[in-house]
Amino acid sequence: MTDSTTIPQAPPQDDVPSRKLMVTLAGAGAVAGLMIVFVYGWTQPTIKAYKARMLAAAVQEVLRMPASYDTLYVHQGRLVDQLPDGVSAADLEAVYLGYDADGSRIGFAIAAGEPGFQDIIGLIFGYDHNDGKVLGMKVLESKETPGLGDKIEKDADFVGQFEGALIPLLGVKARNASGDPHEIDMITGATISSRTIIRTINNAIERFGPMFDAYYEGTGP
Repeated sequence: MTDSTTIPQAPPQDDVPSRKLMVTLAGAGAVAGLMIVFVYGWTQPTIKAYKARMLAAAVQEVLRMPASYDTLYVHQGRLVDQLPDGVSAADLEAVYLGYDADGSRIGFAIAAGEPGFQDIIGLIFGYDHNDGKVLGMKVLESKETPGLGDKIEKDADFVGQFEGALIPLLGVKARNASGDPHEIDMITGATISSRTIIRTINNAIERFGPMFDAYYEGTGP
């Protein structure tokens, strides 16, 4: 005689109505969105404070440790140190004018950026408008290729060339360098990134030069 075993069948499951599923997904999405907004708002003051500290340190570096510096704003095509009522500094471009201990002007620190090989390369540089010389350069933001393009910020020899270089800068390959103070030896394997640094500085001076002239004329020596 053969025993027969009956396998119990699972009870049928109710189908989840599509409307209920959509409501659940929408609710989860809304909660996730609110969490993102909350975290973003909560971290923004910390991020802004950190960026402000990094910028202040960079201004000190490219202006060779000034005793003090003023923040000037670009307003209606001119540099001003006081903004009209109702005008927010957050909406305006800024440059920084450094001074020696005796009050003599050292030069301007200018932040600028242009597309490199991977993305925008952001930098800041010091500029002596009287002599037409770069005082120093520092990369603030870069996503260039590690080991190649990132040498624009990590290669001390490349970065050091900008100190004392004359405007307009001219990018050359090392074997073609003649010792001209306008020349910057570009990094082998990272010529696009090197050219971006040079082009960014030249374009910034071309744009700001007339504003520097007007500011000096309006404020005296």
